[in-house]
Amino acid sequence: MNYESLTNLSAAAFRRSVGIERDLFDELVVVLAEAETAKKKSGRPSLSLTNQLCLALSYWREYRTFFHLGLSFGVHESNAHRIVHRVEQRLAASGHLALVKPATRSIPVDPDRATASSPRTVVLLDASEVPIERPKKAKRRGTAASNIGTR
Repeated sequence: MNYESLTNLSAAAFRRSVGIERDLFDELVVVLAEAETAKKKSGRPSLSLTNQLCLALSYWREYRTFFHLGLSFGVHESNAHRIVHRVEQRLAASGHLALVKPATRSIPVDPDRATASSPRTVVLLDASEVPIERPKKAKRRGTAASNIGTR
C-alpha cells in the first residue's frame, strides 16, 4: 500500500484504506517534514515521508508484523521497525497528535455526601498473602555401593 497507489482514491476510499482523512494525512506529512529538516544528521531515507507515514499507519491500524510491512514497502523488517518508531516519536514530540492520553485525575468523594449527581466509586482490592508452594529438596538417592567409597 504505497502512497502512490492511494493518490487516485476517493476521499472515502482513502479514509477506509489509511484510517484517517486526507487533510489530516497531509498535516502529519508536514509535521514529519519539519522534523526532518530540524534534525542534525543527514541520511539517505529508504522511503519518502508519505510512505513512511503510510507504513506507520498500517502498522498501527492492522498490527501487521514488521516482516510483512517490510515486504509490502520494500524495506527490511528492522528498517520498518525504525521507521515506525521514528514516526511515532516525531508525531508525539510535535504535540500535534496525542498518541497517549493523559490520565484523568479522580477527585475523592466523601461517602456521606455522595448524591445522584456525584456517584460514589468503590474499589475492592484483594491483598491477602498466599504462601508459595515450593518443591522440597529431596535427599540424593542412590545405591549403597555408590555411598561406600573404595579405598
